[in-house]
Amino acid sequence: MSSPDTRSAIETVRIWDPALRVFHWALAAAVILAWGLGEFGPDVMRLHFYAGYAVIGLLAFRLIWALVGPRPARFSSFVYRPREILAYAAEAWRRKPSYWRGHNPLGGLFIVAVLLALALQALSGLVADPEDFVNVGPLAASVPAWVSRKALLVHEVMGSVILGLVALHLAAIAFYKLWKGEDLVRPMLTGLKTVRRT
Repeated sequence: MSSPDTRSAIETVRIWDPALRVFHWALAAAVILAWGLGEFGPDVMRLHFYAGYAVIGLLAFRLIWALVGPRPARFSSFVYRPREILAYAAEAWRRKPSYWRGHNPLGGLFIVAVLLALALQALSGLVADPEDFVNVGPLAASVPAWVSRKALLVHEVMGSVILGLVALHLAAIAFYKLWKGEDLVRPMLTGLKTVRRT
């Protein structure tokens, strides 16, 4: 239980705007759908492509929102210098909530990694050619054949990388909840987060 001093130093405020919260859950659904359809079929990947297009649209929105959205959604609020990331990482193991206003430095680094991984996955899918004459990426004809073949390999590898990032994300949520006593899910549902007073 928080001491009176701690309670006076924190406040619950609206951090995550509705558009960002919808983006987060829609991206999670689109990625899960695209991965499931890619792994388990059907053999004709039309639905997989549609899920991939949804991911591309959501990534485009996130890029725009990171430039013009509310302050907590902007790149300037969650892209940190390496020194800041290392300093936060050295303290992150402490068994107390961080009450960080927005994404902490490790969370910000993770967001950048996820966005880059999904962008690479989407780009490789657009130009990949499995040479089955059916599941050819819509832009495969625009690049040399060797690029299309390499893109297929990249697309397969990135699927595993993204799966690993999802597992890491879930592990971080559990770590913050069970070890640090900080709920990261509810703020992404309600927009409200308990943070340090400024």
